[in-house]
Amino acid sequence: MMGLGMRFRALVAAVGLLFLAVTVDAVAETKVNSVRLWRAPDNTRLVFDLTGPVQHSVFTLTAPDRLVIDINGASLGAPLNVNTSNTPITAMRSAQRTPTDLRVVIDLKKAVTPKSFTLAPNAQYGNRLVVDLFDNAADAAPPPAPAPTVATVPAVPVAPAEPSIKLPPAPAGKRDIIVVIDAGHGGEDPGASGSRGQREKDVVLAIARELQRQVNGMKGFRAELTRTGDYFIPLRGRTEIARKKGADLFVSIHADAAPSTAAFGASVFALSDRGATSETARWLADSENRSDLIGGAGNVSLDDKDRMLAGVLLDLSMTASLTSSLNVGQKVLSNIGRVTPLHKQRVEQAGFMVLKSPDIPSILVETGFISNANEASKLTAANHQQALARSISSGVRQFFQQNPPPGTYIAWLRDSGKIAQGPRDHRVNPGETLAMIAVRYQVSPATLRNANNLKSDELKIGQTLTIPGTELAAKE
Repeated sequence: MMGLGMRFRALVAAVGLLFLAVTVDAVAETKVNSVRLWRAPDNTRLVFDLTGPVQHSVFTLTAPDRLVIDINGASLGAPLNVNTSNTPITAMRSAQRTPTDLRVVIDLKKAVTPKSFTLAPNAQYGNRLVVDLFDNAADAAPPPAPAPTVATVPAVPVAPAEPSIKLPPAPAGKRDIIVVIDAGHGGEDPGASGSRGQREKDVVLAIARELQRQVNGMKGFRAELTRTGDYFIPLRGRTEIARKKGADLFVSIHADAAPSTAAFGASVFALSDRGATSETARWLADSENRSDLIGGAGNVSLDDKDRMLAGVLLDLSMTASLTSSLNVGQKVLSNIGRVTPLHKQRVEQAGFMVLKSPDIPSILVETGFISNANEASKLTAANHQQALARSISSGVRQFFQQNPPPGTYIAWLRDSGKIAQGPRDHRVNPGETLAMIAVRYQVSPATLRNANNLKSDELKIGQTLTIPGTELAAKE
């Protein structure tokens, strides 16, 4: 009997050791190694970096306001330190509820609406837990300018736009053409990277800001940005912002990458026909989208239309937007080709999500390959960013000179004969100088230099110059 009792106690001890080993393994299974934070105009995003997958739950508490995040199957691997200035967060603390369950408590200045989800590993990050804290509309004050938590490319020096021919003041009720500029990626999504650590999200934001400055310098135009700092916006959220701002054109700015570091050149994309067809079907299937106002279909609401008529209206709207996208895209591409090599000589078409707006002409500009060391260096240079922005704004100007939306100042100029002539090309003949060409077209030599990105007055026989129309005049 004694031998049996000893064997039983030994078995119990072995089971206990095995249980302890399993518990230790469980404790070490997933670690929360760090947290990153980005502030957007209407929300704050927290990203917890994990060594493995977890399950989690989120709930709020009041008096005082707090957010509680329970992360099951995880333990703290390092202190959760983050700068919470300009956010609704006052403090962040954590503790192990059990050896396998971590609780994070976030003290808040005011109530927020949380949304959370997990992300699987990708090429840049491991497992992540994302928690978005949305400002409540009822008590949200005008948000502070988002403060980037990482170093960004220096802003392009502001060079004043040079006026050419003065344009008449806009009559009452004649609106500006609205161009919404989308800097790709942002926040925890850095986009592509260069060999020296250049990040796409920083480069394209700098170009977008410069493009905004140039467009806002043109009378009859107004530019808006989808993001003004280093934070992430979902792809469909970017087109929603454009729609809310009443965009006449959506321009998404990116910097390409390729497995081969030899790939180079800029590209312009419009939506593919297949992408347009699938998006039309999605809009028809989504009752919320069907009730939206579709500007391309003449501000017609689809919620009172039968499915067949709604489909016809959407198809017409999508076709018109795609035709305009290809048109403006080709003008932008031609102008970009004057300042940097092109990857393809024509506008390409693909199913990019940010181009899938049935009521807004949309293009995506790949400004170059950041994976190419030479192009990465150029993309981070202020003068090249300025030249790229100038080429895009020139293409946009030329498109709307020929296709101004009704009710806009540019449409009024065209219809009333106030614009003598739009942009056109001039081929340099033997004996011609920049000054002679300027006199011929009644523009200043400086305007010609600016429009063609010339560093001197020297010309080559056969060289093609863009002669700007009066729409190049700056705002007074």
